[in-house]
Amino acid sequence: MKIGLLALSGVQVRTERIAKLGVTLPGFVNRGKIIASLPSLALLIIAALTPEDVEVEYVEVPDINQHDVNPDFDLVAISTYSAQIFEAYELADRNRAKGIKVVMGGPHVTSLPDESKPHVDAVVIGDAEPVWGELINDFKEGKLKPYYKAAKAYDLSQSPVPRYEFLDKSKHNRITVQTARGCPHDCEFCAASKILGPYRKKPVELIVRDIKAIKKLWRNPFIEFADDNTFVDKEWSKKLLSALIPLNIRWFTETDISVAQDEELLRLLRPSGCRQLLIGLESVLRGNLKGMERNDWKLKQYDFYLSAIEKIQSYGVSVNGCFILGLDSDDPSIFEKTRDFIEKSQLLEAQITILTPFPGTRLYQRLKREGRLLKEIFWDRCTLFDINFVPKNMTVEQLEDGGVWLGSQIYSEEAYKGRIRRYKQIIKNLI
Repeated sequence: MKIGLLALSGVQVRTERIAKLGVTLPGFVNRGKIIASLPSLALLIIAALTPEDVEVEYVEVPDINQHDVNPDFDLVAISTYSAQIFEAYELADRNRAKGIKVVMGGPHVTSLPDESKPHVDAVVIGDAEPVWGELINDFKEGKLKPYYKAAKAYDLSQSPVPRYEFLDKSKHNRITVQTARGCPHDCEFCAASKILGPYRKKPVELIVRDIKAIKKLWRNPFIEFADDNTFVDKEWSKKLLSALIPLNIRWFTETDISVAQDEELLRLLRPSGCRQLLIGLESVLRGNLKGMERNDWKLKQYDFYLSAIEKIQSYGVSVNGCFILGLDSDDPSIFEKTRDFIEKSQLLEAQITILTPFPGTRLYQRLKREGRLLKEIFWDRCTLFDINFVPKNMTVEQLEDGGVWLGSQIYSEEAYKGRIRRYKQIIKNLI
């Protein structure tokens, strides 16, 4: 028996003038290249859970139009996101046309399993690890079920070492490791944190184990922790950072602004190899943060944004501030206000995205009720840069124009070089 694990990579921005930013602006294209090169950690994990009597091949599919179906596969597994789901369905259809059974999982499929089912033989809803062995046994017996869903959330203490050896070392400039799954915050727009189930942490010793496995394959790996919010539990986080120090790695992760409140944690960041934290600031307007998540936690952090950014960066770790454009309090002045905040805060990196109503989110349901979706099915535009809805206080055209203008301001060569100079000065001050 032979299983093909098909990893779709790269997300195509549909709005032409926004896509062109990736050709002309250094900061924009640099992050785009990083995201496009990240491997499919989910597939590498289930590869490690596949029985030894089953042959497994990991196949990266950057362009489905140049991909040939492998007739040697008995079963194909595909994991993908909303922006790539139509390509994933086409890939599944091609394989089934050749008599190959297909299973599919991931956030989009978990949100819309009935939409996905006509294209596949089996749908995996939620965590794949608890059901993967059962699925393979059912396939061997010719009894694949239409849907597989774990009875409870997967215990990350049972996580295997992902099959990193399947990766082409020449194609990946960052390697992903998971330290936690989900997020305790309940932001209206967030798909992954709730679709993936309750917030869970992986034992520190298993994270160290995974990184050591990577270091056997890459001499100087740059690690991207594939988490929604790494530093929720501060005591666990400090144990993790202490364990990372002797590993001599460089790494990046996502977390929230509360990291600035723990001096001990901040002192451990750079010695542990941390080079950047992506932090969802979401908006420079207080009104946008009210009601964004159920407990208004982010609203309560608003007054500390500037001091928190300065504090984190003073420890030699750059903050990549993430902002969402098109929130309900935004009007056409938001673009200049966001530019001004980025300059005032001296953020070393900034990421701007367009509000995106992903399927399965409370945001999608609200905008649908309000009649503000441009189309009900627009998954290929779920790129974080294409517009899928009618903003509340401006037109679609104003949102697009403003996003392009802001991108030209913060991702220009001049702005990019300015941030590099500031970062070098911070590091010089630490020496």
